[in-house]
Amino acid sequence: MIPVQSFSRLIPLCLSLFILALPANGQKKKKVSAEEMRKMEAHLAKVNAEANFLEGEKYFILEDYTKAFYFFQHVLEQEPDNAPALYKCAEVLSRSNKDEDVRRAAEYIQHALDIDKQNPYYYLLASNIYTGLNDYSKAAGLLETLMKEIPGNERYLFELAAIYQYAKKPEEAIRIYNRAESVYGINETCSQQKQSLYQQMGKVNEALEEARRLVDTFPEEERFVMTYAEALAQNNQVKKATELIEQFVLQHPDAGGSRVLLAGFYRDQGMEDKARTLLREAFVNPTVDVSTKAIVLSTYAEQIAQLRQRNSPNLAVESFGLELAGLLRQSNGQESNVRAVIGDLYVTLDKKSEAEQEYRKAVQLGTARFETWQNLFSLLSDNRQFDSLIYYTEQGMEYFPNQALLYYFNGYGHLRKKHYRESVTGLEQARRLASKEVVLLTEINVLLGDAYNGTKDFVKSDRAFDEALSFNPNNDYVLNNYSYYLATRKEHLDKANQMAALAVKNNPDNSSYLDTYAWVLFMEGKYKEARKIMERAIAQPDITAAHWEHYGDILFQLGEVDEAVKQWEKARNMTSQHDLLDKKIANRRLY
Repeated sequence: MIPVQSFSRLIPLCLSLFILALPANGQKKKKVSAEEMRKMEAHLAKVNAEANFLEGEKYFILEDYTKAFYFFQHVLEQEPDNAPALYKCAEVLSRSNKDEDVRRAAEYIQHALDIDKQNPYYYLLASNIYTGLNDYSKAAGLLETLMKEIPGNERYLFELAAIYQYAKKPEEAIRIYNRAESVYGINETCSQQKQSLYQQMGKVNEALEEARRLVDTFPEEERFVMTYAEALAQNNQVKKATELIEQFVLQHPDAGGSRVLLAGFYRDQGMEDKARTLLREAFVNPTVDVSTKAIVLSTYAEQIAQLRQRNSPNLAVESFGLELAGLLRQSNGQESNVRAVIGDLYVTLDKKSEAEQEYRKAVQLGTARFETWQNLFSLLSDNRQFDSLIYYTEQGMEYFPNQALLYYFNGYGHLRKKHYRESVTGLEQARRLASKEVVLLTEINVLLGDAYNGTKDFVKSDRAFDEALSFNPNNDYVLNNYSYYLATRKEHLDKANQMAALAVKNNPDNSSYLDTYAWVLFMEGKYKEARKIMERAIAQPDITAAHWEHYGDILFQLGEVDEAVKQWEKARNMTSQHDLLDKKIANRRLY
């Protein structure tokens, strides 16, 4: 491959050789005059410039802008007033993120305009460059000059109006949109932009008038009618908005979107029966957009949630919400987002089993809404369906490889299945992705403490628990588990005692925390203190086999062997894993 600099010199070199060869051949005929030689050299220079320009264009198309600029510069070395080359240099530099490059681009394009004032693309590029430099006055002036110098370019009025909007000159922007309307007539772009500008200026009546003018011009266009009606409703003119949509629906019976909007107006005015009739019709109407139906169902779910939060549930509203969900499932049941929205409704109604089934279906249909996957993970976790949790989190990794929460749930599922190494893998990935999410990072470290303890990597287990406590020193779960693991290993018992005592202080009636505290005291050899704490634990209603076994161990160390055996027997009757208990009972001793 020829290097750029070598190739650039190859063209003029070949041409020079050609020039030198001409006189030698010409001697046989006649001598070439100086004037002829000058013309020939000028012609060849032009050819050379054109060749360099074509090379620049080639590299520009290939998006190799450095080489493109190099060749365009060579053109300018030969022809400093070559307007197309100046334009291309400006175009290359304008793509830079550096202000100095963009300012150089402005110089190049200004030079091009000085040479050729009849090329609209020069004005457009110049205007864009000055807009990028926040010189909106200059940018606007260039477009004004373009339309003045080159008639028939009124289409750039829209860009001119946009520049005034960037410059925060809404009055000027509206003036330009009015000019555009004088050329093209009332149209959607001008009308909607003017409505938005009037609203920003607080001129509500003018905004409404613009919406009305658009409807008057296009009375059959449903979008415009709905937009006008919504604007009226938002400005406390619900009755007028209702009448407008009622009239449109009367004239257009198949206008599904308008019927849904009208139902919303009826609901706002307490006319629930009318609203429900319209919504039933809309939900079986295939012309009504499925996303519109989903939004309606979501509004009912939100209303149900609000009513329940106020402890005033409305059974009629809940029943109708379920009715709409059924209609939506029947008409659009193969839409993933439909199943997701129905699942959300079931969650609101505390129908977790039904919600889980809807979320499963949504995921199977390939929903891209991560919230749906997250809700499914939460339900599977709550219902202790850890195999399914692992399966769906692994499926989700294909769609959401950068979601920390996904790996958190994957690690949690493996942890509950005692797949400790797999749990560590998932949780460590979650920790990497959640580096700035303090709350989630704390929960990840909590689980990592358990997972590393399961792999017998106690150093990393302790480190994870310490990090969790650094975020929340009163995390009772960590205080309990961490102290229990330390006690079991008979390490850092003073630290274990402090943590277990704090967990019990925060939760004086928690049987698990009391059991852990008693176990720490037992490992410290403080059997009498351990007995007092354990007797508080077994006084609680949620006693497990571990409580009775630990109580028996404490009594044994206090010399009360008969009582110890009785507690072990109670424990044996509550668990299927009793080999060690059988040994203790049979030999009446501690192991």
